[in-house]
Amino acid sequence: MLTPVAYGLAVLLNLLILFIGLRFLLVPQASAAGYGVPAKKDGDTAYLTIKGLRDAVYGILGLALLVFVGARAEAWFMLVVAIIPFFDTVIVLRNGGTKAVAFGIHFATAVTVLICAALLFLV
Repeated sequence: MLTPVAYGLAVLLNLLILFIGLRFLLVPQASAAGYGVPAKKDGDTAYLTIKGLRDAVYGILGLALLVFVGARAEAWFMLVVAIIPFFDTVIVLRNGGTKAVAFGIHFATAVTVLICAALLFLV
């Protein structure tokens, strides 16, 4: 019972971060607003593109680890990747974003990723 839950959550989280990355590449302004720190209209979109590419690659890498290496490698990957949403929480708070977005999206994501890592370690 635990294996399908662990794998299913891992696949879901990796697909979600891939989707977020692709969204940042395709609609960067709207994605930045959803992140919790809106981008300036005439600002440099290079940073939004970098974020999109980073997230998309992390999603692909997570899926590849799960498929080609296994649950233990994916668990370590998830454990390390959880650092990103924890710091995203801080970034949103330090840049005028709301606590609801910081904790309701980013912090909750970090906790979910850590739960996923724990489940994968148990498989």
